[in-house]
Amino acid sequence: MKIYDITRTLSPSIAIYPGNPPVEFEVFEGETSTHTKVSFGTHTGTHIDAPRHVFKDGKGVDHIPLDILCGECRVLDLRAVKESIKIQDLEPYHIQKGERILVRTKNSDNDFKKFTSEYIYLDGDASDWLAEKEIVLFGIDYLSIKKRGGNDHRPHTSLLEKDIIIFEGLDLRSIEEGDYMFVGLPLKLQGLDGSPVRAILMQK
Repeated sequence: MKIYDITRTLSPSIAIYPGNPPVEFEVFEGETSTHTKVSFGTHTGTHIDAPRHVFKDGKGVDHIPLDILCGECRVLDLRAVKESIKIQDLEPYHIQKGERILVRTKNSDNDFKKFTSEYIYLDGDASDWLAEKEIVLFGIDYLSIKKRGGNDHRPHTSLLEKDIIIFEGLDLRSIEEGDYMFVGLPLKLQGLDGSPVRAILMQK
């Protein structure tokens, strides 16, 4: 079985979405051991958005069922998309209820060392369309699913309102379109809105 690591490495030099806390490591060297104080925001690097991210009474990351976070998925190659992912970009894939969908876009070519506002995002109408399809998980290869500064919040609200879990910051540079097994596990942070994850794909 082939295992693909689709997680961006966390370090103080990783790109951070504006307004989010930076990554900081503080190393403590003892006589017999080393330990490190780590500081970062819940939406750093490859991370998960729980419903609590946009709904005060939404589920935190510790209440997302593991059978949602692990299972069969499809990676869609949407590198031809120029600004935002629209319904017409998704329709040819005949997406079905219960699917986990990850999208590889031009975002994957970003080195994640400096934030850019010019990234591919999910269109609001496409978000409604995916929610109506009743997928269970959607993942994208940049730090946000929605346009920075945009007034259309549906890329978050339409999905998370239905407990459709969002993964952002996936590293899909070396991933071909196709079927995989997905595992994306957040830290079990009590009641929190998000968490960095270790995400992998597996393929026979």
